[in-house]
Amino acid sequence: MGRFGAVAAAYAVFQALFGVLPDDLSGSVSRYCISALGGIAVGSVTFLSAALLQARAARNAAVEAVRDAPGPLPAVVEAACTGLAAELASVEDAGRGRLTGWPHSLGEGDPPVRPTAYGTVYGLLISLELGLPDARLRTSDLVDTLWRLRLDGGGWAARSQGAMARAEVTALVLGALARAGADPVRLAEEAAICETLLTQDRDPSGYDVSFVVTTVIRGLLKAAPSAAALPRLRDALVDGAVVDPERRHLHAWGSRLTAPRGETLAPTAVHTAQAVVALERAAKTLGEDRQARLVREDGIRWLLSCPQEEHTACPDLANKYGVVRRRSPLDPDQREQLTVRHFGAAWLARALMSTGAREVAAEDLHEDVWQRQLAGAVGSVWAQQQDGIWRWADGDLDRPLWMTYQGLSVLRRHALLVYRPHP
Repeated sequence: MGRFGAVAAAYAVFQALFGVLPDDLSGSVSRYCISALGGIAVGSVTFLSAALLQARAARNAAVEAVRDAPGPLPAVVEAACTGLAAELASVEDAGRGRLTGWPHSLGEGDPPVRPTAYGTVYGLLISLELGLPDARLRTSDLVDTLWRLRLDGGGWAARSQGAMARAEVTALVLGALARAGADPVRLAEEAAICETLLTQDRDPSGYDVSFVVTTVIRGLLKAAPSAAALPRLRDALVDGAVVDPERRHLHAWGSRLTAPRGETLAPTAVHTAQAVVALERAAKTLGEDRQARLVREDGIRWLLSCPQEEHTACPDLANKYGVVRRRSPLDPDQREQLTVRHFGAAWLARALMSTGAREVAAEDLHEDVWQRQLAGAVGSVWAQQQDGIWRWADGDLDRPLWMTYQGLSVLRRHALLVYRPHP
């Protein structure tokens, strides 16, 4: 009946009722009224049913269209690729030959700007992370440049550190070269040098900095997973955890691994997240004893116990500055100062997306808290990019390549984490 439309259905019911109602039902007027009411009722129901079916069909079509349409991430990746390619520098260096890569930040001076190890290694990492198809970003050229930028005597340093190799930059470069498939024999030789750069005797200041230790752990795990220094550095990181009475007496990490005399270390979200990531990666390669697992899981619970109800702009997501001050091993009167910037939301998201974080959240029945905090962290990461390039809040070097790498890496990992195939 429905296929004839609401009017046809109403008329059909009217005719049927009028034909079957008895003639003595209070005259013809009553028969007409009852038949008309019945027809109107059926017609209304038919009209509403048809409207409901049409609305459902439209909604399902809209859902399928959204489901099949590409999200915004591919556009951001394409914009990042375009931005990187546009500022790729290729210069001839008198001492090191052809250098192809980037300086520390995009937009530094008039092109071409001489590539640095720190900028080029993050450009290489972006290319490897995303599998960029742009022929202008050739992995082989970037790898070759990093080897050319190796310091005399081995190792790498940031531009502000001069000609003295530092463990954190060396480990970062080695990790990227390992991901790019560099010669393992050559990597092992450089990894052995990196191990000697970070010891309590040679670099006591760096050995006490959470950022330095976690960076070296992550780099060596990629380049030389059997390095003898890894268990030592892992244990130093575990021993450097502090108990925070403000968050249920859980273990967490501050910017340093030992407190200055007469002071108390204040844990921070960014350093705790860095420690959690490094310890989980170390556990997969080196194994994990009870104490290491305890402090790692405590660090996750510390991150999940943020007291803020709203996790889109809580203090745990804030970007942080840090300073690494060192004495030169060659000249005790010479001081070196390295300013370090930490992408707070990216580090929190990376820690929360770890396997350990998901396991702890499920074990503690806090999966809803985990989901809210992760959504807030990823949303904050997304908000800090413009046309695929991430921007620091202020200063001349406001588009550092390391920040774009961390932003893209987080978004890619999150996309893989939440992906759900549909029939």
